[in-house]
Amino acid sequence: MDWIPKTRLGQMVFNGEVTTMSEALETRLPLREAEIVDVLLPDLKDEVIDLNMVQRMTDSGRRVRFAVTCIVGNGDGFIGIGKAKGKEVGPTIKKAIDNAKLNVIEVKRGCGSWECGCGQPHTIPFEVSGHTGSVTVYLKPAPRGISLAVGDVAKKLLTLAGVHDAWGFATGNTKTKVNYAMATFEALKMTARMRITEEQARRLKIVPGPVGMVMSEAGADIEEE
Repeated sequence: MDWIPKTRLGQMVFNGEVTTMSEALETRLPLREAEIVDVLLPDLKDEVIDLNMVQRMTDSGRRVRFAVTCIVGNGDGFIGIGKAKGKEVGPTIKKAIDNAKLNVIEVKRGCGSWECGCGQPHTIPFEVSGHTGSVTVYLKPAPRGISLAVGDVAKKLLTLAGVHDAWGFATGNTKTKVNYAMATFEALKMTARMRITEEQARRLKIVPGPVGMVMSEAGADIEEE
């Protein structure tokens, strides 16, 4: 990669001092270069959540711009969301993806459902909620095999974050995809913010970041890579 780092964190990644995304986030240094994520998470996937054409009348005529919201994730503990506006669709999508990379967070997963007890980090460890605009999203741990019993927008984020089972519901104007996606992202962010004891981590099998677990083709079992 022809990349010349411009930030301290970028230099640390470039010099091999930081080798994982978890280590990069633990430094608490600002993430300002998308190339850092490209190096540390080479298997990152992206998806466009919302694309709107915004028209505005000016003295020189009608001006058209595009508003794009994208999400990125590696399907194993990391998820990011970003927005961008521009005159052309292609460059605007790329900018939104880069912004999503700069907002990558580490998600905690575990076996938080009292109905399960399988000991695998397949769901969220505890109930969380997120709020953006009029939309509030509530996510709850689910037993293994339930899959993602949530709305379509939330399902996309949870899948890219590596959460395979969850119950959830949302209140407010959920037809506003951007607010729905942002509220879900805020809920996932709470898994990282909430403090847990060593006993809770051991009992609920809570693991931050990658665990090397992927969904099988059948979509019902979890298997190690």
